[in-house]
Amino acid sequence: MNATFASHLLVILATALPMAVHAQTAKQIQWLDLAPKTAAAEDPFEKLSRDQLLMLSDVAGTRDRKAKGDKAISAADLAREQANAKRLHLEGLDVDALLVRRKALAKQRKAQGELLNAALDGQTIRLPGYVLPLEITGKRVTEFLLVPWVGACIHTPPPPPNQIVHVKSDTPFEVTSLFAPVWVTGRLAAGATKRELTLLDGSSDIDIGYTVRASRIEAFTE
Repeated sequence: MNATFASHLLVILATALPMAVHAQTAKQIQWLDLAPKTAAAEDPFEKLSRDQLLMLSDVAGTRDRKAKGDKAISAADLAREQANAKRLHLEGLDVDALLVRRKALAKQRKAQGELLNAALDGQTIRLPGYVLPLEITGKRVTEFLLVPWVGACIHTPPPPPNQIVHVKSDTPFEVTSLFAPVWVTGRLAAGATKRELTLLDGSSDIDIGYTVRASRIEAFTE
């Protein structure tokens, strides 16, 4: 083996080895890993029946409309609110207290959804999810949101920020449909960002908790 060939071989090995080690050491995670574990708040609504939840939701909706000065509220709406509130009271429920608790829980869950798992910051991870394209040419995607369920951000409200990953890839990935299931491998960065998502009826700013510079994107398989 001559010196020139040996030198070239060493360069190739020195380049290939870190890439192989990088691929081998990717940590496979799940979406729950992206949300730091926090103490579960007591949820009084878990004890309510479906009918009670529906009545409480109707009362809350009508009262919210009244608070906003909605002039389209009908006499039937007001009568139904009063009837539902009375029935819930007769069933031993404090409607006012439950509605206060409802707002507090919503605020607490929003705050929890913004918490990021700092332990994963900078790690090379492998995560399954669904593709919501941001930059696409034909069927080739280089930038997308990775979300945990089909329809997120379009057909359903956005997941909390710690359940959305902004993925960038130098190598285009071909998708056959919206919300194509994939595995993404790359370096994860924890940090709040926003991206504008263009929809059929306009655009919306999406709060995002994580970014991944993808080294590999592949069709999802178990």
